Amino acid sequence: MTVDVTIAREDRRPSVDLVAAELAAERFLAALGVDLDGDGLGETPARMARAYAELFEPRPFRMTTFPNDEGYDELVVAREIPFRTVCEHHLLPFAGVAHVGYLPGERIVGLSKLARVVEHFAARPQVQERLTKQVADHLAAELQPRGVGVVLQAEHACMTLRGVRAAGATTVTSTLLGTLRTDPRSRAEFFALAGVSG
Repeated sequence: MTVDVTIAREDRRPSVDLVAAELAAERFLAALGVDLDGDGLGETPARMARAYAELFEPRPFRMTTFPNDEGYDELVVAREIPFRTVCEHHLLPFAGVAHVGYLPGERIVGLSKLARVVEHFAARPQVQERLTKQVADHLAAELQPRGVGVVLQAEHACMTLRGVRAAGATTVTSTLLGTLRTDPRSRAEFFALAGVSG
């Protein structure tokens, strides 16, 4: 028997007002001295509003799980899942890859759902540490596996385009739960399969 849990738009999120967002974008750009009367810039506030609305809207999906009838008890790891989001401090993008794994218990998950969970939690202003933990905690709650591991590697525009301007710098975060946290051999195996040094 499969179990589907629909992850939909969170009820606490206010509805999107594109007209107000466009007006705010227009005022924001004008306050920064951007001449919106020039060629190519007239529609920029509307495009900007639509772009951010798209970035902040998670797509609903079904978290499909299946019984682990075969008793599979080794790691399942999806590597290099691309993600993109914006930092909540500057609203500048950060993007990279996620490595997500789990040690199955009584249930397994459709593999594409590992990427969908990352995408879901990335669809909002974020900090990398929180995003890493949200993905791990969600998988732990839905699957009740023996262990979960999540590693995110990302480049942050707030570090590379402004401030220190450390071009090429990446940030790595990890969350390990269950056996992957408590057993050094399992932890080392997860990091090896994920292709990152632990």
